[in-house]
Amino acid sequence: MSSALDLRPARTPTSTPVATTRAHGHRGRDSYDNIELLLAELADLAPSDRRRNHVRNTVIRRCLPLADNIARRFTGRGESIDDLRQFARLGLVHAVDRFDHTHGAPFLAFAIPTIMGEVRRHFRDHTWAVRVPRRVKEIHQQLGPTTEALTHRFGRPPKAREIAEELGIDTTEVTQAMIAHNAYRTAPIEPITDDENPGVPESLLAVLGADEAEYGVVEDYLAVRPLIAALPEQDRRALVLRFFEFRTQRQIAAQLGVSQMQVSRILSRTLDSLREQALHDRLGRHAVLLRGIERASSPFARSARREDPQVIRGRRARCGHHGCRR
Repeated sequence: MSSALDLRPARTPTSTPVATTRAHGHRGRDSYDNIELLLAELADLAPSDRRRNHVRNTVIRRCLPLADNIARRFTGRGESIDDLRQFARLGLVHAVDRFDHTHGAPFLAFAIPTIMGEVRRHFRDHTWAVRVPRRVKEIHQQLGPTTEALTHRFGRPPKAREIAEELGIDTTEVTQAMIAHNAYRTAPIEPITDDENPGVPESLLAVLGADEAEYGVVEDYLAVRPLIAALPEQDRRALVLRFFEFRTQRQIAAQLGVSQMQVSRILSRTLDSLREQALHDRLGRHAVLLRGIERASSPFARSARREDPQVIRGRRARCGHHGCRR
């Protein structure tokens, strides 16, 4: 492809080549009449000729309505009209650059399939939300026209077997292409509207359910309850007071008639015992839930964790609270 294309409206040049003027005519500026003469002139010009870009841009600008019209035929498939125009015009540029006037065929007969092929290639390669094999994509593109033709012929929607016979492929391939349609585009949770699609579908957030926070509490309770029920009375009471009634160690010690240090040891020993039971019974989920309870009850759980013996001895030497010995 040669230099960058200028798609701004064409201005009538003060001095136009004779061949170009003869090809345009008064009517040719607004139609596709005699477009082949311009293409023949373009083919005769050397790449270094200054007139080449002007003739090429003139051909493309005159054919822009053709590309835009083809782009509008593909609207309603989830792609914006601006994107469709871009790929349709890209196909037009390819058609202009590849057209061979010596074959004698009209330019439109070559340009229309080329432009439509570029737009279809865009849908095939860039619009699928999930990666699908190319063979399945190609069959998927044929399903619409084939289904429409068979529906008109039979007076009813065709079956997968009938579509497969019409396309000359296996029924399994047709079924896979039908299923692949679900992977073409995902539905956004929040709908996006634009000027081309003013209708606003209902937001999925309005119909999606939310997680019930209390379900997690119920699951934790059912998982831990049998393990707690098997604990000794004092250990179970200390655990309940600490993690379910959120009492301080001083309050627990006063209620159980023991020292704060003993409460810390009871809680630490009880949590270790529950973990061991959960692992021994191959109930790893219970162990995860117990760790979650410890984290959720922080900062209360911090003091219940096992402490280094040197730290405990140092605290005994400094602490004047009851239950601590110097």
